[in-house]
Amino acid sequence: MTEGPHRLAVIGAGPAGLAASLAAAARGVRVTLIDSAVAAGGQFYRRPASGLGARRPRALHHRWHTWERLERGLAGHLEAGTVRHLTDHHVWLVERTGATGARPGFTVHALLGPLQEESVALRADAVLLATGGYEKVLPFPGWTLPGVVTAGGAQALLKGGLVVPGHRAVVAGSGPLLLPVATSLAAAGVEVAALVESLDPRRLPRGGGALAAEPGKIAEAALYAARLLRHRVPFVPRHTVVEAHGEGRLEAVTVAALGPDGRVRPGTERRIPCEALAVGHGMVPHTDLAEALGCRTDASGVDVDEEQRTDVPGVWAAGETTGIGGAALSLAEGHLAGRSVAARLRGVDPDPRSAARAVRVRARARAFASALDAVYRPPAHWAEQVTDETVVCRCEEVTAGRVREAVTDLGAGDVRTVKLLTRAGMGWCQGRICEPAVAGLAGCEQVAARRLLARPVPLGVLARAGADDDDPSPGTGPPRGLR
Repeated sequence: MTEGPHRLAVIGAGPAGLAASLAAAARGVRVTLIDSAVAAGGQFYRRPASGLGARRPRALHHRWHTWERLERGLAGHLEAGTVRHLTDHHVWLVERTGATGARPGFTVHALLGPLQEESVALRADAVLLATGGYEKVLPFPGWTLPGVVTAGGAQALLKGGLVVPGHRAVVAGSGPLLLPVATSLAAAGVEVAALVESLDPRRLPRGGGALAAEPGKIAEAALYAARLLRHRVPFVPRHTVVEAHGEGRLEAVTVAALGPDGRVRPGTERRIPCEALAVGHGMVPHTDLAEALGCRTDASGVDVDEEQRTDVPGVWAAGETTGIGGAALSLAEGHLAGRSVAARLRGVDPDPRSAARAVRVRARARAFASALDAVYRPPAHWAEQVTDETVVCRCEEVTAGRVREAVTDLGAGDVRTVKLLTRAGMGWCQGRICEPAVAGLAGCEQVAARRLLARPVPLGVLARAGADDDDPSPGTGPPRGLR
């Protein structure tokens, strides 16, 4: 390794990115923490803007003391100059710039500010990907009506803007996120007409020892349940939303019971009047940057070793991008990744004994997440409820009927062929939102799409962006991969 301070670029300032930055900076690494938000914390620690004058932001969070510790640590390193925090920077490409056989080197390209019309290029000796995840969206008739939001979207509105999606809401779908969303909305004064969960609660004991090994999580769920009881929120298990109704905006939803096979039981439909529907079916790891770098990934996220290293030298990954598992797992993975980066850049092996607690937390949290993932799943036959007229790809306005026609009449057998025949996934989100739905409707496997760019980039930026400067200022030439 060369003399001088080693440079680490951490992409994402959520729990994993913050923990990694603090661990690496404390061990002599110069860290640049890059994030698209205007403040650190990620989705989990999202807070209202200061101009809103929130008097008790901690009321919207649990584990607030953990956030305060992270915030103090970040502030100390910022003051000491060991961490540089770049907010409102939207990373669209990370390229390897080291010569073959030489020390790894990387250039991180990011769009600036809300307009994203200028790009900057930053050099680093190592990169840590803490890009989190995003919600899995499954369509149903009426899901595009104003008033229908994702479960995480409803939580983000409340945490970040002190806004509720409506005065009377239904929270529906599957997964542990539904509990805090319903509880938060009820505490904010929303009349939660129902919490509709497709899971049969009798399946939870199948998690066995992995669930029992996390008594804190069980106690947390019990606390949410108690709060829902206090707010008199009806819990409707083994049901799913089959349609949203309204003229110009949401007015009601129809839910129906699910049979043992995951199909809707005819005659069990019931209509619930509401102004908002928060629906979620779990999370998907955000792996675009990892895939563009050539890191090995699968459906569960980026593949990493016990040090959180990917199979690409110089690239680490931590948090939800390696698999959806919650904040505690992200913090443990981030801490271990930061320690590993610091040791490897100095050319020494990390001492696993010095991080034994984080290793234990990671192991338990991973087992707990795997047990939940095996239990919480969308209804097996959700696609049967999607009518041919239902829009699946909102960017290109592709309906379910066109997707099915591509399969049955035109012979498409994979998502890529469906995309070419229908334009589903060719819009602004490049299939990140609609791809799970398209795959489910087409009856084919969803495979990782290796995109060169992690987000849409203006052509002018591609012409100007470069990797010539170590400071956050516009570059002067196109990245090597685009020349």
